[in-house]
Amino acid sequence: MKNKVNNLGKTRLGKLEQRFLSYAQLKGLTTVRYGQLRSVLALDALQEKKVLSRLARAGVIVRLKRGIYLFPPRLPLGGIWNPGEYLVLQELMKACDDGRYQLCGWPVFNRYGFTDQVSTRVYAYNNRLSGDRTIGGQDYTFIKISDKRLGATVMKQTPDGIKIVLPTRERALMDAVYDWSRFASLPIAYAWIRRMLKDNKRSADELALTACRYGNQSAIRRIGYVLENCNLQGKWKMILKNELRESVSLIPLVPGRSARGSINREWGLIVNE
Repeated sequence: MKNKVNNLGKTRLGKLEQRFLSYAQLKGLTTVRYGQLRSVLALDALQEKKVLSRLARAGVIVRLKRGIYLFPPRLPLGGIWNPGEYLVLQELMKACDDGRYQLCGWPVFNRYGFTDQVSTRVYAYNNRLSGDRTIGGQDYTFIKISDKRLGATVMKQTPDGIKIVLPTRERALMDAVYDWSRFASLPIAYAWIRRMLKDNKRSADELALTACRYGNQSAIRRIGYVLENCNLQGKWKMILKNELRESVSLIPLVPGRSARGSINREWGLIVNE
């Protein structure tokens, strides 16, 4: 078997670790599960556990979740591997029974040019995981939602060839209104919507459809009010009104702010912007 581990790696890794890496690389294995290579490499359970643990501690492989590890195609120069946040996310979802995900939150808002704010945390709606995790030195927030709320996405490719699932521009804006408490994105999201519509008024219909399919009544009301004040043509109002349920209760346009302002009965809002 040809050993693909470089000389620097050899000085840092024991023979068992080198064998483990060489075999995984020879077979083109991206992820390795605990127990997968035990018999092939003639290891007992304790040996395998120690090998995986040492490789992970050395930064040569990345522990995706309990018992599942991400392996590099080759040992990088310096011996420390940084697989990148999107490769980790992609492989983690595969390891979670081929879970679905889509990026969201401030990294997406920045990608679309809504904000200059840069977030070092990756946010992902998905149908498998919830909570904060640090994997391979990168911070993630996983937001578990139902399959029916996943959608309105586009596939993009990073410069290193990793495919990522992004929300459409309209879905990102809807998320900023719908999930305002998580992202602290109101009232600034209203300015983003107005700016988008100034450049492309036809986006109003798509935003309305997205709000009806993936949002809730509060998001529909708030987005309806914003669109109403942009003097737009199109089917957006009919789309929203058909989905909007009658209600006598009022909600603030900007939640978390003092509910003082004029009342808009059409959309059921206290205009406190």
